[in-house]
Amino acid sequence: MQRASPMQQKELFLRRCLGQLFTFIPNRHFLKRYFHQTPYRSENLISKNTILGLGNPLLDINVTVEESLLDKYSLKANNAILAEERHLPLFEELKRYPIEYIAGGDVLNSIRVAQWLLATPESTTYFGAVGTDENSKHLQKCSTADRVKVHFDHKPDLPTGVCGVLVTANGFCRSLVANLGAASHYSVEHLRARQQWELVKRAQIFYSSAFFCTVSPESLFELGAHACENEKTFCHNLAAPFLIESSKYFQILKDVLRYVDILFGNDAEARAFAKSMKWSTENVSEIAQRIAREPKANACPRTVVVTRGTEPTIVAIGSSRRLWSVEEYGIIPCDPSELVDTTGAGDSFVGGFLAGLAKGVELVECIAHANYAANMIVKQPGCKLPKQSNYQWRGYTLRY
Repeated sequence: MQRASPMQQKELFLRRCLGQLFTFIPNRHFLKRYFHQTPYRSENLISKNTILGLGNPLLDINVTVEESLLDKYSLKANNAILAEERHLPLFEELKRYPIEYIAGGDVLNSIRVAQWLLATPESTTYFGAVGTDENSKHLQKCSTADRVKVHFDHKPDLPTGVCGVLVTANGFCRSLVANLGAASHYSVEHLRARQQWELVKRAQIFYSSAFFCTVSPESLFELGAHACENEKTFCHNLAAPFLIESSKYFQILKDVLRYVDILFGNDAEARAFAKSMKWSTENVSEIAQRIAREPKANACPRTVVVTRGTEPTIVAIGSSRRLWSVEEYGIIPCDPSELVDTTGAGDSFVGGFLAGLAKGVELVECIAHANYAANMIVKQPGCKLPKQSNYQWRGYTLRY
């Protein structure tokens, strides 16, 4: 018998490890609905409306500025805030810089990226609130061009939300200042309306973020309960440290967390979560493990994915009774000469992961989708999509 090559031996070993993970988990069909162990490629089996996003649609105002402008408005690099009255003059001041307008908002960005990686048009659906102004028409046009099916909750008396994206340090840092406008007035009645709820019933994967905890917690609870009762996948994002540090919004986040099957965040957000929970640790791996074991509305284990910039991503899977696994996955490095803007790195990472979920692939390939998407988007201004995706799965070599 011909002896397997070292690479084949490694792949066989990894497959056996993954097989053992599923073998020793009670009711393992729960995890299989996340990461299917299928011997075939399932890209062409994806139906319309597989992924549904619920978020704050914003028109991104992408500008490269001096760090002194951040100091002027007490802004921090690599942070995101909701605009207060003292920040409103900033949006007028940005007009003196070269501007690029891009359809945005964290959840919409992720949904656009997921759709970019999926072959079937309108595999993704998005709900959010906008005005009836020109900016809303621009958002509708851009989303349709990206093959995302959008159902906006139109607010005639309010302007469409905007987000100032202030890029500094040669593209390595960005500060987000969001003026939500109509986006902060999404109504749960829009979600419950027959046309939208039919799309909810068709969807298999839901995604939202902590930013939406400030808008319509009721909508998040209804989506979460629906996912829990129908064995669907509910994904959520920690979004920003300032939300987690707010006692009001953190309580909502904890209530939503009971329904969350897959939670995304970065290292700063993970540490903010630990601080609000009064955990005496700043070790990101330990924090991810503890979040994975927080109480949950069903028996399905929770997956926590924490990105760490250029450091390997941490993935912890666990339940209140036990921790199942903790792994690290390396990123795809970006040559500094190719780096344009990190604004959409986190959102595109999530979008890539969601695309992998929709395809029914294993966890390691979900991470590969995520890494590929993030690597491509940081080479563009904002969260601007390249014309086409050239993603190819090359086995387990991306796993560190």
